[in-house]
Amino acid sequence: MNDPAPPSPPSRGVAGLLASFRYAWTGLIHTVVHQRNMRVHLVSAVLVGLVGSGIGLGLAEKVTLIFCVMLIFFAEILNSALEHLVDLAVQQFDEKARLAKDAAAAGVMVLALGTVVIFAALLVHNWETVRNSGPQIARQVALGVPLTACVTLLVLPRPRLRPAWADAAIFLTGVVLMGLLASRTASSVFSALTAGLLVVAGAAARERRRISGQNSGQKKTGSSPVSRHT
Repeated sequence: MNDPAPPSPPSRGVAGLLASFRYAWTGLIHTVVHQRNMRVHLVSAVLVGLVGSGIGLGLAEKVTLIFCVMLIFFAEILNSALEHLVDLAVQQFDEKARLAKDAAAAGVMVLALGTVVIFAALLVHNWETVRNSGPQIARQVALGVPLTACVTLLVLPRPRLRPAWADAAIFLTGVVLMGLLASRTASSVFSALTAGLLVVAGAAARERRRISGQNSGQKKTGSSPVSRHT
């Protein structure tokens, strides 16, 4: 009898690189869907993107704000991974497991509070620029508030499954508003950041719909395969 063929090694070419990006994207969307704090960070990042694309900040201020946003995202994703790892290793309540989760959450909180302080300091330092940007700020508020509302509606959990056309309409409304904002932006980098966050919100809404559809299908067919055989 021939021995079974050994498992093929993971692809190291372009296909493997694309797969790694796909897995990372899946992890990001999973965190947005299942972690409330990540959804708060995402909406807050949209507000930061609106400020950065509406007010002419210096290079140092732009880099600082973008780095703070990315650092908070990284910390929240790492915190989510640690929570899953602890839950996998500890099947019952353990005080050390609780402390590990609390410490990880505290790290995210410290970064978030620090970002708020840095954001406020940058606004105070550039107050003359802010005060002279009245028309730009008014435009950002007029278009940015509904854009932020679109992102919030896409990422918020909902008790009942929303029609697919509603999610599509909300996302397309956000795309139109994003296009209007990008047509007269003070920073294409912050506009790209805001557009990317809108795409993430749309992908999270799609993933939540997929999960809700699976749960609804399981309720219709029965509680579990085991229960149907017993």
